[in-house]
Amino acid sequence: MTRHVDELLAIMARLRDPDDGCPWDVRQSFATIAPYTIEEAYEVADAIDRGDMHDLRDELGDLLLQVVFHARMAEEAGAFAFADVVAAICDKMERRHPHVFGDVTHASDTARSRDWDRLKAEERAAKGVDDASALAGISRGLPEWQRAVKLQKRAANVGFDWPDHRPVLDKIAEELEEVRHEFDNGADEERLADEIGDVLFVAANLARHAKVDVSRALRGANAKFERRFRGMEAIAASEGRELSSYSLREQEALWVRVKRDEV
Repeated sequence: MTRHVDELLAIMARLRDPDDGCPWDVRQSFATIAPYTIEEAYEVADAIDRGDMHDLRDELGDLLLQVVFHARMAEEAGAFAFADVVAAICDKMERRHPHVFGDVTHASDTARSRDWDRLKAEERAAKGVDDASALAGISRGLPEWQRAVKLQKRAANVGFDWPDHRPVLDKIAEELEEVRHEFDNGADEERLADEIGDVLFVAANLARHAKVDVSRALRGANAKFERRFRGMEAIAASEGRELSSYSLREQEALWVRVKRDEV
């Protein structure tokens, strides 16, 4: 049976009904739902990473539900409705793609990116946002790694960028040496946080130059660590022991064993 978005809107309205709806759904607010919205976006990314189309379908549905949930609460408050959300994004996509929906042509991807930023700046100005910086409009609600990459891209659009990955690698080595210096000289937590932050910022820049998505790369590293660590636990269990009963040297040997078996 084919089902349509109108049915989903009706389901959410019923769930939010103060008399006959779900008590949990009725209690929610924009603030309480926001963490779920973020979580569902990451679930979508995870399904894509795993190449699981069945899960991707389900996770996209969960993410759509979040949009419907927020839109319903806004409608109840008299602010806007789901149809307004759809209209706004349609207008925005047509406005920001004059090379598709208009007669604008771009000589390169760089030119197209700069035009995109120009159009966004015009939108901010139309809203009365008085900020002419090339960095204006980058959300502070983004994960910090993502905000770092966006800051770097914006700076690159006006020419403030390394020519390739080689000086970025040199900069990482320089920043790591500064961290080492702080450790050797008994730096406090705040100073170490500052220096380690520099390392992470430059690492994000390296990923950008390599055209590697930082989030995807880190998710891959996390998955690899989890897989190998669970492999260590499995070996320990097969030997009738807890992993914590092994010395660090023995645990490192298990790690090498698991890593070797992956090849």
